[in-house]
Amino acid sequence: MLSLGALLLQRNSFASLLAANKVFGIQVYSVKEDMAKDAKATLKQLAKYGYKKIESFEGPQGIFWGMTNKEYAAYLKDLGMQPTSSHCDISKDFERKAAEAAEIGMEYLICPYKGAQKSIDDYKRIADEFNQKGEICKKNGIRFAYHNHDYTFKLVGGQMPQDVLMTNTDANLVDFEMDMYWVVTAGASPEAYFKKYPGRFRLVHIKDRTKSAVSIFDSCNLGTGSIDYTKLIPITEQYGVRHLMVEQEKYTDTTPMDAAKANAKYMRATLSSWD
Repeated sequence: MLSLGALLLQRNSFASLLAANKVFGIQVYSVKEDMAKDAKATLKQLAKYGYKKIESFEGPQGIFWGMTNKEYAAYLKDLGMQPTSSHCDISKDFERKAAEAAEIGMEYLICPYKGAQKSIDDYKRIADEFNQKGEICKKNGIRFAYHNHDYTFKLVGGQMPQDVLMTNTDANLVDFEMDMYWVVTAGASPEAYFKKYPGRFRLVHIKDRTKSAVSIFDSCNLGTGSIDYTKLIPITEQYGVRHLMVEQEKYTDTTPMDAAKANAKYMRATLSSWD
């Protein structure tokens, strides 16, 4: 058994991790239509809701939303926000993207999707590609990560593709962003994967799933669905996650921006409850 002193030390260490992660962010794909109409106005409103970290994605206006990388970073700084990460097309101009992201202090470039593959060898080839992209990021002083969907948590040839990707990538080069919604949707356990690969999942997507889901795309406002983030959020901290990113892709009786506001409120309440 742990002594009282050891228990207190463990609790204080855990509390310090939680305190560091009280600063949560949003993947702006959640409000993609608003971003496309007026990125600056949308970001300004998200800042008012309490988001401090921005995870971008690559649309027609690029990962900097029609701004230069420095303009984008300066605008976020004025709003009290950080350009933490971005999803991007890793097959085009990746070296340039890595250099521009590094120039403004962005921490991560992330591959958002690869699609279900036919064989485990296909996933091994993807792992090799991820190692190569990780090398490029490392040379620029940033990190590379992969964001999962449900397909990597479905057996292929008796093996789990997510395990293949994680065991065949160099931990010094490649991190992972766990979309917990997709893990649950595939019938797997986020907690089990955090425990199996401590320190490999450095970012997470916090996205809830409707209690009566009939589609794989049935996301909903945080706290109204079937995924208990009051238990999962502290587990993410314990196993090395450093960036909590809210995401939502489906809306019922609400707008994306109103959902973003409600989700920020949920995050503040959930994080403060673990003081």
